[in-house]
Amino acid sequence: MDGPSGSGKSSASRGVARALGLRYLDTGAMYRAITWWMLQRGVDLSDQAAIASRAGEPALDSGTDPDAPTIHVDGVDAAGPIRSQEVTAAVSLVAAVPEVRARLVALQREIIGSGDIVVEGRDIGTVVAPGATLKVYLTASAEARATRRTAELNGTTVEAQQAAMARRDTLDSTRKTDPLSMADGAVELDTTALNLEEVIAEVLRLIKERA
Repeated sequence: MDGPSGSGKSSASRGVARALGLRYLDTGAMYRAITWWMLQRGVDLSDQAAIASRAGEPALDSGTDPDAPTIHVDGVDAAGPIRSQEVTAAVSLVAAVPEVRARLVALQREIIGSGDIVVEGRDIGTVVAPGATLKVYLTASAEARATRRTAELNGTTVEAQQAAMARRDTLDSTRKTDPLSMADGAVELDTTALNLEEVIAEVLRLIKERA
């Protein structure tokens, strides 16, 4: 399940995985985890070579329980820190580095290869798992996405989130390596007017169609 931030893919992916008794992987958390690790060590995130030279250092462990997904970096629980505004503002810079993407895509494919799973991110259908049984691309209006993200965070506004998302959308869709785009054969699902239960129900219907 791919799509931009605020499109509802995290909640929907977890809900679908829970309904089907499957594992769940949040690939975005992996990029956030490496970004947090880089920030903690003072790596210059404007220097792609500096990021690339250290991309292989942190040990990442991604839990796949949809009811309690976890992410550890070098044995440290990073689930909270990776959601900070600092990480959110910097993650696209780190995610654009080819060495980072190559390492994480390999880790993601390793996790996917061990059994049925619901995976969410920005390049799952195009790069990580182009042969997936079902590929869904979630979208929503800019206002709806910003409103959802504002509800999840403290100390921000819809306007600020809309501006931040526009910036990240540009970075994610124009990066040279694995840009955000809808995969061939993917089903586009506009979630603007749908609540979470409706999105989950529609994805479950699509899965049943493909079964």
